Amino acid sequence: MSNHPAAVFVVEDDASVRASLRTALIAAGLNVETFGSAAEFLAAFEPDRAGCLVLDIRLAGMTGPELQMRLDERRAIVPILFLTGHGDVVLAVEAMQRGAVDFIQHPFRDCDFIERVGLALERDRSNRAALAAPAAIRERIERLSATDREVLERLALGESEALIARELGQSLRAVEIVCAQLMEKLCACSRGHLARLAAEAAKPH
Repeated sequence: MSNHPAAVFVVEDDASVRASLRTALIAAGLNVETFGSAAEFLAAFEPDRAGCLVLDIRLAGMTGPELQMRLDERRAIVPILFLTGHGDVVLAVEAMQRGAVDFIQHPFRDCDFIERVGLALERDRSNRAALAAPAAIRERIERLSATDREVLERLALGESEALIARELGQSLRAVEIVCAQLMEKLCACSRGHLARLAAEAAKPH
């Protein structure tokens, strides 16, 4: 794991909003790192870094959901809280189906925002504690169906949902449903988190 302290990572391309979020988080006593684009964040991010990610869903360039998928590819387990506008609810729901822990609509009160960031940070601590207990992960995986285990193993190998669907002769939607169910069964916050859990469980013991 990274030696850096846990942080709230804020990715927001509106400088005034970014500054406002930073001020609120620092006032709450939290360690904050801000980024003006998804690319800037990806260049600096360490997958093992503890914390949570506050992410604008409609970033210029690489969007929030696109960044979410890139983080899955890196097997990141950082919980994501999306910032959305009123017209972004469908996008936010789709992002949560992929594992985002929350979304909060503009405008919002600082106290509500800080509370939900706190819950995301607690989720991160829980995720990391689970990774440190591979025996418990193996026990949960052993209770899965053969289909669930096969999909999980392929995720651990870095295969995309589309590739898994082709190799198993299933529809993409069917594989997406299995992945969503796996996230619930294994208490994972993302496809990348699922892959990390499978990898930890597969280590010699």
